Amino acid sequence: MSDMRDAVDLILAQWERERPDLDCSPMGIIGRITQLQREVFLAQRTTFARYGLDAPAFDVLAALRRAGEPYQLTPTALMRTALVTSGAITQRLDRLEEKGLITRERSEADGRAVVVTLTAAGRAALDAALPDHLETERELLDGLSERDREQLADLLRRLLVARGRVPQEP
Repeated sequence: MSDMRDAVDLILAQWERERPDLDCSPMGIIGRITQLQREVFLAQRTTFARYGLDAPAFDVLAALRRAGEPYQLTPTALMRTALVTSGAITQRLDRLEEKGLITRERSEADGRAVVVTLTAAGRAALDAALPDHLETERELLDGLSERDREQLADLLRRLLVARGRVPQEP
């Protein structure tokens, strides 16, 4: 154990005292992930709000931007990228379309399919927010060296892959 202690260490020590028969070590990891999740959510919410966005909107705009020219994906592909239900993606798309950040049209290749396209305003909004978002994430990781960050990223990747979170192409 490192010399640094946090609130989770106190909780673990209390459980060790009260229930020495139980291995409470998973709480050390899950408790810290939960705490970090709250901090990440609040920091990102603040950052995105400066650009009139929220995390779900940013996710959709970023997925379309990463797709490259002509910045189009189907709602199903967006759903897979965002890991949300069809109802949730529809709500996100409705809000983004109202703001003029995306358009939804019938596909020219398949008239039954809908294609979502990033508008120039959507691209500008995403491109403006992205550097600030990356700086927010950098600040959240300030306590870690580059090597620590690589190790943590690798461990988290291994955990997610072991849990079946293998990426799918949009």
